[in-house]
Parts: sequence; structure tokens; C-alpha cells
Amino acid sequence: MSKKPLALLIAGLLTLGAGGLSTAVAADSTPTAAAMAQSIPNLAYQRFTLPNGLTVVVHEDHKAPVVAVSIWYHVGSSYEPKGKTGFAHLFEHLMFQGSENHADEYFKPFELAGATDQNGTTWLDRTNYFETVPTTALDMALWMESDRMGHLLGAIGQPQLDEQRGVVQNEKRQGENQPYGRVSELIQAEAFPANHPYHHDTIGSMADLNAASLGDVKQWFRDYYGAANTVLVLSGDITVAQAKEKALKYFGDIAAGPQVPRPQPWVAPRSKSTRGTMTDNVAQTRIYREWNVPSRTSDDLTRLSLAAAVLGGGKTSRLYQRLVYQDKLADDVSVDIEQHVLASLFQLQVDVKKGVDPAKVEAAVADEWQKFLKDGPTADELARVKTEVRASFVRGLERVNTQASILAEGQLYSNDPGQYLKDFKVLMAATPSSVKAVADQWIAKGDYTLTVVPGKVENTDMATVAGRPAEPGAPKPVLSAKGDYRTVKSDVDRSKGVPVVDRFPDLTFPAIQRGKLANGIEVVLAERHAVPAVQVQLMFNAGFAADQGRKLGTSSFTMAMLDEGTKRLDSVQIAKTEQRLGAEIGSGCGLDACNVSLNALDDQLKPSLALFGDIVRNPAFRDADVARVRGQWLARIAQEKSQPVGIALRTLPPLLYGEGNAYAIPFTGSGTEASISALTTQDMRQFMGDFIRPDNVKILVAGDTTLAKIIPELNAVFGDWKASGKVPAKLLAKVAPPANPRVYLVNRPGAQQSLILAGIVAPSTEAPNNLPIETMNGAFGGTFTSRLNMNLRENKHWAYGAFSFLRPAQGQRPFMLYAPVQTDKTAESVAEMLKEAKGVVGDKPLSAQEISKIKDGDVRSMPGSYQTTSAVMGALQGIVLYHRPDDYVQTLKARTEAQTDAEVNAAAKEIIRPNQLTWVIVGDLSKIEQPLKKLDLGAMQVLDADGKPVAPAK
Repeated sequence: MSKKPLALLIAGLLTLGAGGLSTAVAADSTPTAAAMAQSIPNLAYQRFTLPNGLTVVVHEDHKAPVVAVSIWYHVGSSYEPKGKTGFAHLFEHLMFQGSENHADEYFKPFELAGATDQNGTTWLDRTNYFETVPTTALDMALWMESDRMGHLLGAIGQPQLDEQRGVVQNEKRQGENQPYGRVSELIQAEAFPANHPYHHDTIGSMADLNAASLGDVKQWFRDYYGAANTVLVLSGDITVAQAKEKALKYFGDIAAGPQVPRPQPWVAPRSKSTRGTMTDNVAQTRIYREWNVPSRTSDDLTRLSLAAAVLGGGKTSRLYQRLVYQDKLADDVSVDIEQHVLASLFQLQVDVKKGVDPAKVEAAVADEWQKFLKDGPTADELARVKTEVRASFVRGLERVNTQASILAEGQLYSNDPGQYLKDFKVLMAATPSSVKAVADQWIAKGDYTLTVVPGKVENTDMATVAGRPAEPGAPKPVLSAKGDYRTVKSDVDRSKGVPVVDRFPDLTFPAIQRGKLANGIEVVLAERHAVPAVQVQLMFNAGFAADQGRKLGTSSFTMAMLDEGTKRLDSVQIAKTEQRLGAEIGSGCGLDACNVSLNALDDQLKPSLALFGDIVRNPAFRDADVARVRGQWLARIAQEKSQPVGIALRTLPPLLYGEGNAYAIPFTGSGTEASISALTTQDMRQFMGDFIRPDNVKILVAGDTTLAKIIPELNAVFGDWKASGKVPAKLLAKVAPPANPRVYLVNRPGAQQSLILAGIVAPSTEAPNNLPIETMNGAFGGTFTSRLNMNLRENKHWAYGAFSFLRPAQGQRPFMLYAPVQTDKTAESVAEMLKEAKGVVGDKPLSAQEISKIKDGDVRSMPGSYQTTSAVMGALQGIVLYHRPDDYVQTLKARTEAQTDAEVNAAAKEIIRPNQLTWVIVGDLSKIEQPLKKLDLGAMQVLDADGKPVAPAK
């Protein structure tokens, strides 16, 4: 449960696919290429309203046997009165505590049914709850959602409130403990007047959360959680007739609720510039600049989104070109819009290069801004952005939950589920002059600038900062319409409890096909025809492990340089070509493999493959590009060393594997400052010659193609690729665990939380008992209702989340325990984690129920897990990388079900060795060191952020 919504940006709103999707073009003409370039898919829907006022929207998509259930309540943090900040989000958490007819964790029935994409989020204007379930589990999901909508108050008591209050406060601590983590609260307070509903952030203040009473939260439910203030969207393998019957059956007897005082739009633009400064535990200075702009429902905002993309939407944008390429003043720059109903925030963010005067950066920004305001964008700039947006539309929405979110947003905010079509029409019709006009109106004056500089963290709850003073002109809330609502008696007997789900759909997964190019490169294909796009990935047997004997970070840095220039094109020309083709090209490495990937539209596959091949085969490694990326890379390492998780992931692996081991590296893959500073173009060319070669690659393909079509297209690009010499062997040496536990502390003064990461080496992902190992992890710490999370989050509420996980690897992989906990409970949390570890291999082995829950959930979630082409590509990667049979996915159900309880508990004893754990704890040593010493876990050593021992203070 997060405080912000999923990133449903304009690029991820639409898709093509089976079941009711069509393209919005003129009905009396055959679509031409030009017409198609101006069109988007249409999510066909039907909408109806129950007698109690509940609005239901239905979209049919029968490509997979799953249904997305998405419920949006028209209330968010902007509805909170003074002194009750954080209530909307706190109540969202309480909605997961069970209901009157299900006195247990809300997630449990869903885990058993194999639900995916399940969560709840709160934002300024709404609160939503969602899950994707197998079609046969739809009645269970609707029963659960309706039980908490209509039958909640009797299940909420003081213990539940206190528990979730603690969880939410740790969510706040966890967010604010990150570098720049307190910025958004301050910007919001300075952006909007004190009497504006957006003046405070969704997470709220610690004081208000502490003051929340049981009566307060129950009244919140009565005021805002009525049926008439709610939108239910069902998207997926369902018919309209089924939706009507089930919605009325489960929700029809719930009261409409009172009329809701709806906050009204108030942009509240500033007439003059204001500014402020913040010190924080950060690695580099960052400049934020914000303008208040219109509502997400305004056409002006759609046009402003084009201005944002042209100014700061990536490598080809004006500010990136000026600040990063030309003047070399910044490591990164972006411009984006945070969209809301009453007003939106147009935001610039610049990471100032180390040693550069921020005033110089601001002067360069001002110069480019004035040029844009004077002349507006060019036609070519707009055309490239529009093509990029449309391509993202086409490929972006195979997942039914995202379809549901798009329709819900349109209905909730604009009373039109199809609002996205209107927004796209405005976007495509925008001209240089219309974009210039909205820029002149909204982003020419009245900015707020915040400069965040490295320094001591201020011990201030940003939610209490006064910010912008109150101003006249605030519109009064308007009551929602008073409807002639009534309830309909239901025949659902809730005393019988949650409906039993005893039937589950089978997984449909494409058969894997194999072929070869003229030079012997193997092609592995999985057809998926729901979207007119093809994904291609070149997987090389390399990875971070190939850095052994080289400068750390060589693999990742070299792969990052591939799209920075070829012998024919420079990096900007590459990026512009990608935009014009609507293609996405990326590269990177994991522990054991490096890859270069392409996501291309069907009608642009040939030119996209040509660009892709040029990037892979002809990297230029120009000195200027290397210098620019090196500076950004070093800044990234510095950022990692300022983040609690980054510090831990850089520090723990070398301790687990020991010096010289291929995996004894920062697991971020970024290397060290020394290694990256010393890296040469010759080092990169040597790496390319050794590993990025045709005899060390497999080409994975997933999407809208066939083997007969794709082989000739790939042959044209890679079929004549030749290699010389041999591929160096990677040495994945085995390591033994330490004889005794070890504890390493990293000081982060002023930290609100301590990051606890404990690890031990475990068998390879290719181990014969990998499935029992994974099942054991799921029950112990890998799911919401696992032992670790239920202990530290739900029972103790010392953490926002506590988990265990296994990082996949061809060699010995790390098994890790993870918990960010409030500072004053650090030692106690370590003790609890150790108690759980000792219990699961001692007197509290995993029960048959715990094991079957994970097995059942894993099997039943398969149809939802493989909805998308990207998920299919992920399965191909696992098959190739870990030498699995081609029918691995198709046979996974039977093998999962065949695991015995004894095998799973044996895996626990094999993996979890409490007295051989290595602990890395990042926090404020002045507060945590002495309590940790009293635990007497083992030898304790203080390290710096580079993992080097710190001498004791004299």
C-alpha cells in the first residue's frame, strides 16, 4: 500500500489486444499508414449505475482468463480538514485489516486464489483498491471488496488503528529517510496557499497521525465510502451481463452514503518567483523548480505535457542538450507534470554536476526557457514526441489492471471513461503555436525554486512547515449531486464467509520455437499476437561476473555506452531516430548476462532492427561521450552511497563472497569510483571483443511475428556477424559460509530508520531443488502474509515491510533478509528476525498450511502473471539463462504441486543458517550501536560507505 499511484503516464494508457479493442479511425475509410499514425486503440466499454449510485464500467478482454477488479473512491488527501492530515491514507491501510465477515488479513484469500497486481493507493483526489484475479475467483474478489465497503466499521477497533498508525508512520520514515525524500512535502507546501486543499502532502504529519482517534477514522468511512461516491471497473475475461448480475448481487445493498463536499479547482498561480534551500543527506546539489498549472481535465495541461517533453523529456530535449551535452553543468535534467484535479505541478529537476556553481545552471536554464517561450517548439520536436507517445499507447496496455485504471480515471475525474481518447485528440492536434501559447500563459512566471544541498538532515517534519501563506479567492466546496438512490436487498449470506474458490483456469503459454541464423546464432521465439509489436533481446553470456579480473563496472559501463554513438550516428541522432520509429532500445547487465533489447512496432520493425544492429555491432566509444557518461556514472555511484539500500547492496556481496570471487562486487553493477575513473576505451573494446560477439549470444524474440518472418529479418542484420578467438571462461568459484555470524555497521547520522540487510550464500538458481527453495522463501519472508512481514509490520509495526529474497544466479546466489525499521527498534528488530530464522529451522518449521498457501498461490497466479509480452520475454530469459527445458512454464504447475512439505522444510534447513548470517545495518550509530552490541550477535565492525573498515574513535 503506497501513498502514490502507479505511474500511469500518458505513455501507458492504451493498447491493442483481443476482446473489444479497436482503432479509433474514420469508419468509412481503410486506414492508411498516415491515418494509423494519428490514431489510438479504443477500449470499448459499457457503463451502468446501480440503484444505490455505484457506477460500474466494464471492458471485455478475453485474451487471458483473468479479471481486473478496480475500485476508486472519490476521496483523497485534499478532502482532509486542518489537523487531520494523513487520514485518507491511514484509512486506506485500515481497509486491509479485514471486515465484519472476514476477521483476518485481507490479502489471505487473494494469495490463495493466485491474485496479481493487488494493492491500494491514496493520492490527492482519490483512493483506489485493485487486484487481478483468475476468472473463477471473481465472486470471491467482489465479496471481499463489497464486505469492506459495506461492512467494515464493526471490524475496526483501537488495536487495528494503532497497528496501522505505526505502519504508516514507518512508511513516512522510510520515504523521508531516502535522499531528497522530504522534498515533495516542502514543494507542495510552498506551491499552494495554506488554505488550499493541496497545501499538505498525502502522508500527513506525525502529530496528526498520532492524534487520529477511532471516532475520527470511523467518521471518515461514513462520510466518503458510500456507493454513490465510488467507481467500480471490471476489465478482462467477463461479459457485461455477468458484470451487471454480480455487481448488483454483491454491492446493491450498500448505502449510497451522504453527499460529498467536493473541493473545486484552484490553480493559485504565483505572480512572482519565490525560492528556498534545504540541506539533506545527499550526494550532490539538486535544483527543483515548480509552476502551478491547470487541472488534469484541462486541454491546456495536455498541451503543456508536450512543452515538458520538448524542454526536458530525455536526451533529445533542449535542457538536456544544453546542460548535459553542451555546457556540461549537470548530470541529469528532466521536466514533468504531476497531474491532479484542482491544479497540477509543472516541475523541473536538475542534478548539478559536482563542483559546478548552481547559479550557472540556473542561468543556462533561464536562457533556454526564454528561447522556448520566444519561439515555441519546432514542428519536428512535436512530431517526434507525438510518435513516441502513440507508440507507447500501442504497446503499453496488455495488462487488464492498467486498462481498468484508465477507464476509472476518466469516469472519476471527467464522468467519461473514454476521456483518454479526447486527450489524445487534443495532443495530436497541438501545433507549435498552441503549445507556445499555453507555455506563455502558465510557465513564464511565478515559479518556486528549491535548492537541495549536501549537509546535515534537518530534524523537522516537513508536513509542519508553514509554506505559502493563505490567500483570498479559495472556492468553496460544492456538494455532489443528490441522487434518488435506494438499496436492493441481496441474497448473499455473508455469515457463510468468503466464497470458496475451487476451480481455476489453466495457463495458456505459447510453445517455444527455435531457429538459427546463417552464422549459427540461435533464435528462441514465443509468439504473442495481442499487440502489433515485437520484442527482441540479444542475451550474451557475460554479466557483472565477467568483470572478474577487470575493472569493476566494465560490463555495465560498456553496455551503457552502446547507444551513445555508432560509427555512423551520434547519441542524439540515435535517440531522435528511436523517437521517429516509436522504438525502444536499451542495454544492461545482470549478474550472469548482458543484454541489448528492442521493442518495435510491427510496421517499423525493419528500420528499427537496422538501428538496433548498428548499435550492437558498431559502437564508437567517442572520448567526449565516454567523458560525459563517466561523469554521470560517478554521480550515480555517489548517489548509491547516500541511499541506505544502495549502501547495503554495495557492501554486503563482497562480505558474503570474499575477495576475488566473481560475485564479490557491488550488486548495483556500477563498480567503484576508482575503477570507473580508470576505465579506458581500450578496456571497453576488449570487453566487446571477449563477450559481445555472435558465438556468445542467443536472440530471444516475443511478440507479433513468426519464425518464418523473423529469421530473414534478423539474418539481414546479424547473419553476417563473425567472431575471432575464443570467449573467456567465467569462473564461478564456490564459497563456504563464515563459521560465525558477523555484524557490520555503516553510519548514517540523523537517519529516521535503520536499514537491516542480512545474507548468506545459497545454491544456484539451477539447483535441482530450486522450487522447494523458492516456496520456502515465499512462506518465510517472500509474501505479504509471510512470517517476517507479519511479525515486524503487522504485529510489531516497526517497519513498513520486512521480507526475504533470493537473487537469481548461475552460481551460488545470495539469500537475504531485509527490513527498514524505525531507529529506536533496530536492535529489537534484529532480534525478531533472528528469532524467526532460528524458529523456521528449529522448533517452528513451516506448517503444511503455510506451504500449501505458497504453492497454491504460485500455481493459480500463472494466468495473471503471463498476460504481457514482457512477461513472456522474462520466461524466455529464465529458460535460456538457467538452462531450463522449453516446456518449463507449461510443466511448472505439476512440478509446483508435486513438492512435499518435507522438501520445503529441508530447503529451509539447507539455506537458513542463523549462526552464519552476515549482517549489514545502515543507520545512526549514535543511537543503534550500543543496543546492537548488547545482542552479542558476533564480531562487530564499523564500515564506511565503500565497505572499508573505520578505525575506532580515540
